[in-house]
Formats: sequence, C-alpha cells, structure tokens
Amino acid sequence: MTYKTASDLIAEAKSRIREVSAADVAKHLDEADAPVLLDVREPQETNLGRIKGAMVIPRGTLETKVEALIPRNAKVVIYCASGNRSAFAADTLQQMGYTDVASMAGGWNAWVGLGGPVEG
Repeated sequence: MTYKTASDLIAEAKSRIREVSAADVAKHLDEADAPVLLDVREPQETNLGRIKGAMVIPRGTLETKVEALIPRNAKVVIYCASGNRSAFAADTLQQMGYTDVASMAGGWNAWVGLGGPVEG
C-alpha cells in the first residue's frame, strides 16, 4: 500500500480549492460584499492577534460549528498561520455545500507581512 505524505494531502486539497492573496483580501475588506473572514487557527495562536473582524472557529471544530455561524451562501475567506489548514478547511466547506469559499495563501504570516489591520 502506498501512503500519502502531509505534502501530498495539502497539494490535493489546494488543487480542489481557490486561493486568494492577502493583498486581494485587503482590497475587498471595506466593500459592501466583503467576505466573511474565518480564522481556523487554535486559541493559543488567535490570542496573539487576528485579522480585524475575523470569526474564529478552530480547524478541529469547524465541521460541527460552522453551519450555525456562517450561511452556506456566504462569501468566505479562510486563513490559518501559513495557508495549509485553511486549504483543508476550504476543501471541507466545499464538501459541505459552501459555494464561495477561498483559502488565503500564506495565511496570517502573509497578512502580517502585508501590514494588514489586526486586532486582539
């Protein structure tokens, strides 16, 4: 039996989803139809800061909490620390029927590097 590596799984997830850059997200934050920003990092990470206005649902509880908090027709941009967990999360949301989902490439690290607004 051939086993997949973490890199294999990440690449497969990224092949099924749409990725957007931190700069693209920043451009659309103040628009009327701005996306819901979803932070899927763990509490010890989000306690250090998050994108201003982001909703936090750790990746480990995403499937059981997201439906009560974000409608399936919402425009959603998901981020984590570097863009890998958010790719898995975007793939999962698509399987759950969310139709306008993207993962932010580079995640929180890219956002901070860009100088995007943060809170917390």
